Amino acid sequence: MPQPQATSAATGHALIEQHGVDTIPEAERTSTPRDVLTILIGSNLAFGVVVFGWLPVSFGLSFWAATSSVVVGTVLGIALTAPLALVSLRTATNLSTSSGAHFGVRGRLIGSVVGLLLSLGYTALSLWVGGDVVVGALNRLLGLPAHGPAYVATYTVLAALSATAAVFGYRLLLRLEKVLMWAMGALLLAGLLAFAPQFDASAHGSYLLGGFWPTWLLSVVAAGLSGPIAFITLLGDYTRYVSPARHSGRKVLRSTVLGLFAGLLIPQLFGTFTAIATGGGQDYVGGLIAGAPLWFLVPLLLNGLLGSAGNTGLMLYSMGLDLDAILPRATRLQATYVVAGLGTVLVFLGHFVWNAQSAVTSFVLVLTAIGAPWAVITLIGHVRCRGDYDRQSLQVYNRGTRGGIYWYRTGWNIPATVAWAAGSAVGLCGVDTPVYHGFLLPLTGGIDVSFLLSGAVAALLYLGLSRRQRGPTGRPTAAAGTARAGVGPRT
Repeated sequence: MPQPQATSAATGHALIEQHGVDTIPEAERTSTPRDVLTILIGSNLAFGVVVFGWLPVSFGLSFWAATSSVVVGTVLGIALTAPLALVSLRTATNLSTSSGAHFGVRGRLIGSVVGLLLSLGYTALSLWVGGDVVVGALNRLLGLPAHGPAYVATYTVLAALSATAAVFGYRLLLRLEKVLMWAMGALLLAGLLAFAPQFDASAHGSYLLGGFWPTWLLSVVAAGLSGPIAFITLLGDYTRYVSPARHSGRKVLRSTVLGLFAGLLIPQLFGTFTAIATGGGQDYVGGLIAGAPLWFLVPLLLNGLLGSAGNTGLMLYSMGLDLDAILPRATRLQATYVVAGLGTVLVFLGHFVWNAQSAVTSFVLVLTAIGAPWAVITLIGHVRCRGDYDRQSLQVYNRGTRGGIYWYRTGWNIPATVAWAAGSAVGLCGVDTPVYHGFLLPLTGGIDVSFLLSGAVAALLYLGLSRRQRGPTGRPTAAAGTARAGVGPRT
């Protein structure tokens, strides 16, 4: 039998959100565009985002060169990413499930996997950096040893706090981000005053790629573009709770653009400023802790704890939804606990095994190359169908049924899948990371434009291969919802 819609706690009586990736009922879509703005700013004022402002400095760029690369990359990324918020505004479910309209109800697993990997990597990064800040601040303040056991304990506590927030779900996270937006914003502002005496805008190191422009363009992608790209599957987690009957798409888009712009640039440019001021080109956290005035160590400690928990909690929440979408028999709570454990393991690997700069840079470049074509195809599909989705057909896979207008060929839209695979392959061949160099780099002058290549190839192929598909969603209407043998409702 089809799975009944989960009931939720919008009335305020239940503490833990009951919804997974099912359709949010209209009565519970009570959030506003201002809430979207708040959650995007509040969740990002954490060291997991600040550290991306350090990357350009670690590449050898000066303050103004680093700043320009981050701003340009962020603006480009927002132009690609922000319109995705409108998809879930219309579908009332998360973005990876919504992409089933264009990839097929099984093909949308591509979006779930991409989203899971993106959130998993950024979760580990946020816990890793926040934990390092906490341990370093406690070492200077109280003389606590900065050895392995201290890091293990700190990472574990941060992971537990983050998982708790994620398990309770959207409503609690929204309340938390409202507080963090002002509290963490004030701490970052105090940081500008704390490090201003040490700041020298002209300071820079040796260019990582040997020349200014290749290094600058690497920074555009790795530090700037990667921020918005991290949200390609996350934005729908918030806008699915906004009702298009009460709020226009234009207001939601404006709030999304402002939220991403302020929420990413404020912490990233703080990271650039403090990395220059402390000379932390190769060791950001170590330089930050060593160069901080004594009075600023407590604000650093608070941001490392609370800011990281707010940022990671939101990532774990999205990861739980993506894993929930991949494994329909799992509940959102079960999926959230699993991904919290995976994220914690990656934190330990990031601290004890991998080189931090190489791991972070390689991770964001590779996922940008495979995430960009998915976002491009989803946006093209959204424009084609003019935001008109069959919400029941989107839930076919989640309910263990077959059919619906997004069934395509056994649940896969072949043109979209082929276009994404080809775009991703080309993008990966054009990536330039510290540990891997794509063989297409000589054709681009040694400059990493993998996101442009992957997005362009995916767009051209999808438009060409799908030109004969009919209807606003690209397929004729099919019979909906025949139950799959042996698959019952989830519990």
